[in-house]
Amino acid sequence: MLDRLDCILSLATLQNKMQKATDRSLSAHGISFSEFYILYYLQRETTKTLRRIDLAESMGMSASGITRALTPMEKIGLVGKKANPRDARVSLVQITSAGERIYNDALHTMQRVADDLLDKLDNEEMVGFIATMQKIL
Repeated sequence: MLDRLDCILSLATLQNKMQKATDRSLSAHGISFSEFYILYYLQRETTKTLRRIDLAESMGMSASGITRALTPMEKIGLVGKKANPRDARVSLVQITSAGERIYNDALHTMQRVADDLLDKLDNEEMVGFIATMQKIL
């Protein structure tokens, strides 16, 4: 019988395996899955900009965790800091044109990886899986 701890550990193993597969594929673009994930959230915004704290919240990360993730991305020009005209204390992050190019190239790779990883599930099973996972948090 599967207990709750086994379930959590199985989910963690699944997540680690999925991240390993995506990292391997995204390395051709010079980014990791975590970096792709950040670019994904920024790309979705009409202004291509988010407050760091909102980005962290969207991704389920801490403020310090998102700062640690963004620092190397800033250094290689995928994202940049942007001043907040309303509040100088609020830190904004914006995807750069280089970040957009890499994201768009990597998006095709991620779509292919997602197809490969989830090819055994039909749409109804994917919807059910997501609904079940959303009950956790």
